[in-house]
Amino acid sequence: MATRLDDLVVDAASPAAQARFWSALLGTEITEEREDEAWVTVVDGLDLTFVSVDDPGTGKNRVHLDLASNSADHQVELVARAEELGARRVDVGQGDVPWVVLADPEGNEFCVLEQRDEYAHTGPVAAVVVDAADPVAQAVFWSAATGLPVTREHADYASLRQEAGPSLEFVRVAEPKRGKNRVHLDVAPPADGDLAAEVARLEACGAVRVDVGQRSVTWVVLADPEGNEFCVLTPR
Repeated sequence: MATRLDDLVVDAASPAAQARFWSALLGTEITEEREDEAWVTVVDGLDLTFVSVDDPGTGKNRVHLDLASNSADHQVELVARAEELGARRVDVGQGDVPWVVLADPEGNEFCVLEQRDEYAHTGPVAAVVVDAADPVAQAVFWSAATGLPVTREHADYASLRQEAGPSLEFVRVAEPKRGKNRVHLDVAPPADGDLAAEVARLEACGAVRVDVGQRSVTWVVLADPEGNEFCVLTPR
């Protein structure tokens, strides 16, 4: 695998408060906290990283988390815990579905799924879900970016699965991307890898370099073929 999924980054007005919410909801640890950043473990090798930004969120996020439950009672418990911690129920046009759509204290949507056997191995987060115009094409690109195999393909959805940890899923939507995503993925080469070579490889797969105001940093900011920003970190 040339690059692997390293973390999921979330823009935040208050990284520390967001970390406390998600740590309590997922039942995992806050691994590090600074004035402008905070990290929460999802599973071993994958963190939620909250970074301080000044711009407020507008509109529905194109990337969100689905949380796993192991029974009907567990789903109810998760929803109740989330609401006690400050989440609220939201309507994103989901209609009559067996999952519950919520937003965290800063408005980031997430779903608490009904029990599904396919997510029994994932830990507390079942999937990272990305809106897509062409789910299959997006899955092919992100398979190259993460090294994860494509395990489901359909005109309306496609999935990448890892042995332990959340799936990466693409779901067809009609709405176009507008503005910078508030939630994005980071990938990283292995410790003996080469950042420049991996960036060139991903550009050959359809990624493009983008400027999101990053200035002088050690990583490279790219956008996937549908314009979703992501970072290629230094080898680790």
